[in-house]
Amino acid sequence: MTESIFAADYKNEAYWWEEAPRPDRRAATLPAKIDVLVIGSGYTGLMAARETAKGGRSTLVLDAEAAGFGCSSRNGGQVSTSIKPTYGELSGRLNQETAYGIRREGLNALDYIGNLITGENLACDWEVSGRFHAAHNPKQYEALAKSLAAQPKDLSSPYFMVPKAEQAKEIDSAFYHGGAVHSKHAALHPGKFHLELLRLAEAAGVQVVGYCPVTALEKDGQGFIVTTPLGTVSARDVIVATNGYTGPLTPWHRRRVIPIGSYIIATEELPLELTSRLLPTNRMISDTRKLVFYYRLSPDKRRILFGGRVAYKENDPKVSAPRLHNWMSLIFPEVKSSKVTHSWMGYVAYTFDTLPHIGKQDGLWYAMGYCGSGVSLATYFGMKIGQQVLGRSDGRSALDNVPFQTRPLYEGNQWFLAPSILYYRIKDSLPI
Repeated sequence: MTESIFAADYKNEAYWWEEAPRPDRRAATLPAKIDVLVIGSGYTGLMAARETAKGGRSTLVLDAEAAGFGCSSRNGGQVSTSIKPTYGELSGRLNQETAYGIRREGLNALDYIGNLITGENLACDWEVSGRFHAAHNPKQYEALAKSLAAQPKDLSSPYFMVPKAEQAKEIDSAFYHGGAVHSKHAALHPGKFHLELLRLAEAAGVQVVGYCPVTALEKDGQGFIVTTPLGTVSARDVIVATNGYTGPLTPWHRRRVIPIGSYIIATEELPLELTSRLLPTNRMISDTRKLVFYYRLSPDKRRILFGGRVAYKENDPKVSAPRLHNWMSLIFPEVKSSKVTHSWMGYVAYTFDTLPHIGKQDGLWYAMGYCGSGVSLATYFGMKIGQQVLGRSDGRSALDNVPFQTRPLYEGNQWFLAPSILYYRIKDSLPI
């Protein structure tokens, strides 16, 4: 059964790389001295670098792999307001002013990425098609409606509820029990979007070098000595933009982010009549499960791109693909016989308070922890941290003074994920 789901031309890599292959930015040498050095060439790193370069700082971006090799070119391309805790949850933890500001940052991020794409004419298949957030049982539909209604009006993007009786207008499946449509949420091609941000950064004067890992960081007076296989670089400022790929190089950050695998498959091309019937509004789809599924049509509307958290340590996409295909077939029985042409995974970074974080620690600037909703947040907070390096007042964020939490004994090994996933899998199966 497992082998039968794979197409003859199956690839263990992201579908997005077909039209947006990862760029080769190798270099023979590095500058001996730089104003700003950015570790990580995803959305965060490129946006931060673009800001500092536009501000007149010489800027170098380094990555251990090809530019954008991580989740910036592997995500599902869903773009939302992204802040996970509600205003009520945040105001219970923090003061009301901070809670309000954090929720506003999610709305700001969505507006920012839309304005950037349209203002700079970025070719990334941008479409404000909306998102249908589906309830996986009747109780969750009620909870979703109640939660959205309780949000202050100026802290919620436009939405409307869709009861199960009208669900076929959004998705031709009996799997769900209604849901909410967020009409301002959007879609893009993440690989193309990354290449466009790379183009903008390089046009601003940024040098991007791939396949050049930073192996050591050492404080040196007011700056840092950065060691790489191509030699050392003296940098006045260093920005850590590694998110789900944060490792032992920066142990303080590593203790504060939880890398979690997210897995996606792409089906073979399907008849347009079928895809337009299954998802007639072409919206992004997510659901209320703790172990969430998220999926969509490809930009040409010929394939289903189906993602979810179906494992916690598996790094072979061919192993996770049958699990995703099985769930997709439960939602859409009509595609049970479809083949998988691509399967891939990437690491997102969760945090202990389910908030992104931005700031400076022991001289190192950082922005990370987007909790699986990084397309708009990484773009926005990358820009923000670049502005903060420049000392600009518009770089301030409501998250600036929010403590970046860790837990005792946590050093980056997610030992607690297996029992957590089992707990949430059981909870998702119950009618609560």
